Amino acid sequence: MFKRLFHFILFFIVFIAMSAKQNELSAQSVDYIKVSNTLNDLAKKDKFSGVVLIAENGKVKFEKAYGNLDNEKHIPNQTNTIFELASVSKQFTAMTIMMLNEKGLLKYDDLVEQYINIPYKGITIRQLLTHTSGLPDYQNIMDQHWDKTKVANNTDIIEYLNKYAPPALFEPGTKYEYSNTGFVILASIIEKVSRRDFIEFCNKEIFDKLKMNSTAIRTLEQKASTKNFALGYIFVPERNKYVRADSFPSSNYTIWLGNRKGPGRISSTAQDLLKWDEALYGNTLVSANTLKDAYTPMTLKEGSISNYGFGWNLILNAPNGKIVWHDGDNPGYKTLIMRFLDQKRTLIILCNNATDEFVNLTNTLRKAVAGEIDVK
Repeated sequence: MFKRLFHFILFFIVFIAMSAKQNELSAQSVDYIKVSNTLNDLAKKDKFSGVVLIAENGKVKFEKAYGNLDNEKHIPNQTNTIFELASVSKQFTAMTIMMLNEKGLLKYDDLVEQYINIPYKGITIRQLLTHTSGLPDYQNIMDQHWDKTKVANNTDIIEYLNKYAPPALFEPGTKYEYSNTGFVILASIIEKVSRRDFIEFCNKEIFDKLKMNSTAIRTLEQKASTKNFALGYIFVPERNKYVRADSFPSSNYTIWLGNRKGPGRISSTAQDLLKWDEALYGNTLVSANTLKDAYTPMTLKEGSISNYGFGWNLILNAPNGKIVWHDGDNPGYKTLIMRFLDQKRTLIILCNNATDEFVNLTNTLRKAVAGEIDVK
């Protein structure tokens, strides 16, 4: 009887402490004045064009569009404007792997060679997900050898990795180094295991299911025919103006690598990303237990920790609780989704003028959303 009473009292104390902690986090309000002033100032200086959305407990508290989706035609961005997400796409690729794992169709510690033939052995699916595989950059090989009058897909990329076999960067599992190649391989594994096209899988199992009606993996032709698709711009100091990013030769890889799947290419709206954010708090796509893997740091072979999970950068010891986030960077576009898990707040930034102020903007808005107080 005494033991049962003791356990009840202990549980009650823990419950009260957790509730107090949650209330403390929630009480630290978002500084929306700072958010608004920061964005207005940057927009006036032509340093930010895009959409910012902030939500608390799934409810939109701030949502505003700035600048133009088309400078030449003077068409302004709207809150429903579609942007290229770039590497923010990786969390969706990781989700498809988690869905297949939950169905028992693959395991995170399966070797890649069980599914895809590449000249790099001993790499696990987990290491692909966490950028600890040591795979070389596929884009360098394709840039050197690919006929750029053609459009490459994953099969072509894997063929060229086998044909030219550039050396691995390091032994799998020994360090972290961001790898787009790993996510190309992941998408190809998904197609092999599910026997479905990666784009169709994402459409049916994620975008359609969550009613993300503006989200897709679009071709260049589809983007051009979408009226509310934001064009990407890069500032050229010599001309003192923003110029379309796709007018530069350095952006041409988006054309001749235009059929690649896995590391990028998803385009979406801030509102659709909020639907995605909300789904991650429930069991709509995978169980909460499965999702924990996405937010778990990777332990490297010598015992050190890499704070990248499955498609998410991790800040596990932030002052106001856990934060998971990812950014994206394509010619003309910079994007970010940041989720404050303990506070249940969300920050989404979609930018189409590749502002050099993006990092500072991200840091300022992160502090404002978390309710952090600047110490001077």
